[in-house]
Amino acid sequence: MITSKHILLTLSLLLCNVCIYAAAVNYSVRGKVIDKQSRQPVAYANVVVAGIPGKGASTDSLGIFRIEQIPPGIYRFEATLIGYKSAVTSEYLVSASTPFIEIEIEEDENMLSTIVVTPSPFRKTVESPVSMRIIGLQEIERSPGGNRDISRIVRAYPGVSFSPIGYRNDLIVRGGSPSENRFYMDGIEIPNINHFATQGASGGPVSIVNADLIREISFYTGAFPANRSGAMSSVLDFRLRDGNPDKQTFKATLGASEVSFSGNGHLSDKTTYLFSMRQSYLQLLFKALGLPFLPNFIDGQFKLKTKLSAHDELILLGLVGIDKMKLNTDEKGEDAEYILSYLPTIHQETFTVGASYRHYAGKHVQSVTLSHNYLNNRNIKYLNNDESSEDNLTLRLRSVEQKTTLRFENQTRLGQWTLKEGTEMNYSNY
Repeated sequence: MITSKHILLTLSLLLCNVCIYAAAVNYSVRGKVIDKQSRQPVAYANVVVAGIPGKGASTDSLGIFRIEQIPPGIYRFEATLIGYKSAVTSEYLVSASTPFIEIEIEEDENMLSTIVVTPSPFRKTVESPVSMRIIGLQEIERSPGGNRDISRIVRAYPGVSFSPIGYRNDLIVRGGSPSENRFYMDGIEIPNINHFATQGASGGPVSIVNADLIREISFYTGAFPANRSGAMSSVLDFRLRDGNPDKQTFKATLGASEVSFSGNGHLSDKTTYLFSMRQSYLQLLFKALGLPFLPNFIDGQFKLKTKLSAHDELILLGLVGIDKMKLNTDEKGEDAEYILSYLPTIHQETFTVGASYRHYAGKHVQSVTLSHNYLNNRNIKYLNNDESSEDNLTLRLRSVEQKTTLRFENQTRLGQWTLKEGTEMNYSNY
């Protein structure tokens, strides 16, 4: 006779087996080591996993390495070779969808005699070592209260405060205005990284950028790079992951306020892709909670990277956000009616598209970037929310901002010095 005790015992054993199996699952990581200047593969370099002693591999004649049996987690990888400076990567999440890792190492021109080097799993910032903070994947995932939102994560840094309106992501760095911050993504300027943005500021309640696509972020609060013009308070420089050249991976996520679908892979041997799409269901939650306003947003981003040759690459990038906020006029009550009396409906679209061509010529790196930004903001309000007559119209705001940017940059390594020069042209239409 099967009793409830037998059923519970069977389920417990099954769960234990599942837990043991899940704990025993390890993954492999594949990547490539290349020379930073010549862009050629580096053979017989040693690549180790920082934090796991003895776990590593050597590259083959094509610069390819593969490290097996790595427990799931967030790691950095270090590449070393005699005659080269050791290089430590940004953080990578090792899982079933681990990306292909490309490590650039640079020749050590000052190498004179045999020395003993003790490697460190931390990366040193050569430019702006005091005022720049590198934000890795581990900090994004584990920051308390950050909710994987970059604007909320950097609030904890010295010299950074936020808007007194608690639901907004306006950054106030060293007492500056929220409009004095600049955002870049793989070298392309992004005017705003938040949904329901306020024109003339940089904040909003929810970030447009999906953290799943981020490889690393450099946050400058001073001593801004020469090629990041126009910043007076801070610079957030996003670097996205590259698509996986070996396999296609897709991911669906149900979050606290949205559902998302993302993927990465390759279109050919030389072209990789990365994309993400998100749709919120806040309007359903807010209606169920009896709130007088019903926000809704959709966003998407993509990255295409093509290696035209060993020394030339082209990146296409896009970011789009669509925001709508309706009024829940069915909601009754003194507080709800007060909010409904002044709150307008909001329709907002913003997008950025851009292309960046980069040429590596030994100690020189040249890049040409072309991008276009667009913002369309519309607010409408009727007296007593009565839309039956145009006579009740009290507010109709429509504002369009467009900006096209063409930028040329050249970077030259002169021993311990780096020389950067370039020019930028902007055309704005308001």
